[in-house]
Amino acid sequence: MTRADQTEAQVRRLLHDPYAPIPPYLAERAMARGRRVLRRRRVARLVVWVLAAAVLIGFAVWVQIADPFAEPPSTTTPDFDSW
Repeated sequence: MTRADQTEAQVRRLLHDPYAPIPPYLAERAMARGRRVLRRRRVARLVVWVLAAAVLIGFAVWVQIADPFAEPPSTTTPDFDSW
């Protein structure tokens, strides 16, 4: 019997036999795990949003203080104050 035939025979036995009994606590454990997963996702999403807001606020403060987008003063000619 080849490997494929053995696998097919195992699958046929699994499909032909009655289903295995399901533990009564399985649904409760699945619901608890689902709640934990959702809570972790919610907390992770909140942390990402808080960090993004902090970065945005920090960038805005830095722009106001450092004024990085201002044109640098010209050094090739002196300032012309009077006519």
